[in-house]
Amino acid sequence: MYHHSGTVLQQAGGSAAGVLQPRAEDTDAIHYQRCTWCGTAMYHRLLCPVCRGSELRTERSEGIGTVRHSTVVHRNTPAARNVSLIEMAEGFVVRGRVMGPPIGIHSGDRVRLSTAKDPVRGEPVFQLLDEPYRAWS
Repeated sequence: MYHHSGTVLQQAGGSAAGVLQPRAEDTDAIHYQRCTWCGTAMYHRLLCPVCRGSELRTERSEGIGTVRHSTVVHRNTPAARNVSLIEMAEGFVVRGRVMGPPIGIHSGDRVRLSTAKDPVRGEPVFQLLDEPYRAWS
């Protein structure tokens, strides 16, 4: 009987198929895939949505993005929270939460990644780069 070592299995099952496997030191970063054929950036996909290619390489995002859509949710939570679609600088869109008052988050606001995985909901958490109501002062 032949047994593979753990390191060989991890290397063989790694990024050849574009599977997201963040390293231990990159737990506070968003990892995304980029198609090797057309260069499209995407988040948690198995195939490229543009060319349907399966050769995806995993890359690390810088964590800067722009709010494209934000909504306030009152379901399954004692207090209102926001759910936002964030367009990252690398060109992919991710769903997450922006810290702050839900009413103060608008489309076009610039955000930075705060935590890659919220311990309760498992979604990325962002913080505003510019303070809300900055034009009022």
